[in-house]
Amino acid sequence: MEWTDQALVLSARPQGESSALVCLLTEARGRHSGLVRGARSAGRRASVEPGTLVRARWRARLSEQLGTLTLEPLRSHGAALLDQPERLAALVSACALVEAGLSEHDPHPALYRGLLALFEALEQPAWAEATVRWELGLLAELGFGLDLSCCAVTGSVEELTAVSPRSGRAVSRAAAAPWGDRLLALPGFLVGRGGGGVRDVRLGLALTGYFLERHLPGGLPPARRRFAERAGREPPDLVAMPGIP
Repeated sequence: MEWTDQALVLSARPQGESSALVCLLTEARGRHSGLVRGARSAGRRASVEPGTLVRARWRARLSEQLGTLTLEPLRSHGAALLDQPERLAALVSACALVEAGLSEHDPHPALYRGLLALFEALEQPAWAEATVRWELGLLAELGFGLDLSCCAVTGSVEELTAVSPRSGRAVSRAAAAPWGDRLLALPGFLVGRGGGGVRDVRLGLALTGYFLERHLPGGLPPARRRFAERAGREPPDLVAMPGIP
């Protein structure tokens, strides 16, 4: 069995003295892992950094085996962010979220293209807002999308300021009033209401972080938690409460 394709490196874990178990995301084959021999040598280490675009060749005797990978680096997205630790943390977080959320060999071509687009956006001024939007897209791709189109209580599209932790639906300012701080804040830039300042980005990460924690099999990966810490605040430890819309 053998295939060759472009892929994004999600992670690399030491295996033996010099090899690494590398997890990739491909457009057609989804998440795919393999053993890269000599990956920890100085000459090959860069090809297994998270976020690197590679040409991957996978070989195994049977399709269900781990197999071996040969990687040719095409572009290191992480290298462009080495002097910007917050953006680099966002890249590593995104890779960890994809690895945690996808089953092996389950194709998600839209997610592959979206991750590539995020890596490009991390070099732009609005990188933080793009990261929040990407996390919303990840939730939708995994089948847990939020509905921010209108108020869950009144149907109004005006002044959407909160999200129900129970249903993942938006709630207007008036309808949210009786529930106080039991709802999640909805930053305006996610519903077309102004740009995303630092506070709004933190609120956005808290919002997506809450639902990622709930729906990912192992909860939030450590890399995502570290990114949230860099952004200034951990996602809130909320629970769905009876009666919340």
